[in-house]
Amino acid sequence: MAKKPELDEEEPEINMTPMLDIVFIMLIFFIVTAVFVKEAGIDVDRPDAQTADQVDRVSIIIAVSNNDEVWINKNEVDVRDITPIVQKLKKENPKGKIVIQADEKSKSGLVVDIMDQLNALGVAGVAISTLEDS
Repeated sequence: MAKKPELDEEEPEINMTPMLDIVFIMLIFFIVTAVFVKEAGIDVDRPDAQTADQVDRVSIIIAVSNNDEVWINKNEVDVRDITPIVQKLKKENPKGKIVIQADEKSKSGLVVDIMDQLNALGVAGVAISTLEDS
């Protein structure tokens, strides 16, 4: 009786390359679509408010510190330079909203001056950032 020659069988391997490609594509997708938190550049003590609404799609945050410094995009700016900076940022994201984060101890006249400049530009719906009253 003749023996059958044993075939040199290799164990089948699973090709992991397509799975790794999919994982990397998903990672890139989540990084690109993630919502990035905008920061003004300084921390301010916002006042409490009993009637506050959430604002979506914020693209510009203007912060006013307790010693009346004005910050936009982590840069301290002069009050007179707010108009050209906001015009440039609104061109980049015309649907984005503007929020003013004013410290409780900042001068209200400075905040009114900033709002006047924004109104002169035709920016509608400027919001003042507050803390939720618990």
